[in-house]
Amino acid sequence: MAGLPHSPHAVVTGAARGIGREIAATLTRAGAVVTALGRQNAALEELIARGDARFSAVADVTDQAAVVAALKEAAARRPIDIMIANAGAAESAPFAKSDAALFKRMLDVNFMGVVNSIQAALPSMRKQPFGRIVVIASTAGLKGYPYVSAYAAAKHAAIGLVRSLALELASTRITVNAVCPGFTDTDLVAGSIDTIKKRTGRDHAEAMAELTRHNPQGRLVSPQEVSDAVLWLCGEGASAVTGQAIAVAGGEI
Repeated sequence: MAGLPHSPHAVVTGAARGIGREIAATLTRAGAVVTALGRQNAALEELIARGDARFSAVADVTDQAAVVAALKEAAARRPIDIMIANAGAAESAPFAKSDAALFKRMLDVNFMGVVNSIQAALPSMRKQPFGRIVVIASTAGLKGYPYVSAYAAAKHAAIGLVRSLALELASTRITVNAVCPGFTDTDLVAGSIDTIKKRTGRDHAEAMAELTRHNPQGRLVSPQEVSDAVLWLCGEGASAVTGQAIAVAGGEI
C-alpha cells in the first residue's frame, strides 16, 4: 500500500484531545510534519513534547480571522499539504428544547469550523503537487439519532460540503473525504455517558450499553481505528478516492 509522500505538512484541528490527538500522533509516526491546532496551548505543547506533533497553533475554529492568521503562519513555515478538519463538539437536547442558540453553536463548530479551516488552508495547498483534505464527521452525518438534531444537522452539512468540494477540486491534485466514526472511546463520549446517567438514573454499565448498542460489534470504536482510516486517505494509494464519507462504526452504517 502506498504511504505518505515525503514529509508532507499536515494541519490537524482539534488536536489537543481525543481523535485529533490520535490523528496527529499517527500522521507524525508515518512521517508527516504535523501542526497541531487547538484552543488549549498547554495541551498542544504537551503533544509536541511527546513527539506527536512538530508545531502548534492556537485558534478557535469558529473564529475565521484567528484560523486564517494561524494557518498563514503555519504555511509560512512550510506549505500545507494535508488538512484534517477534526475539531467538533456535541450537545444533546430534545428538539423542542433545542433553541436557536444551540443550533448556532453546533453549526458554528461542526460546520463553519470546517469551512474556516479548509478555506484558510487551500491557498497554500493549491500550490502543492499533492493535497488531502479529510473532515472528521460522524455517523450522525449519515443517519439520524434522537436528541441530537442540531449536531446531526451540522454533521450532515459537513458531509454535503465534502461531496461538493470534492467535485470542485477533482481536476486538481487535492482529494476531499470524510471519516465518520460511530461512538468512539474519547472524553467526548465519556461526557455523553455522564449525561445519560444524570438524566436517566442508569449506572455506568447501562449508560455504556445505550451507546454501544448502536454498533453491531457491540463496542466503542477506538481513536486509533479512526486515525488509521485517515492515514489511508492521506496516502498516495488513495488518490482516486474523493467525495466519500467512510463510516468507521463496526457495521452500523
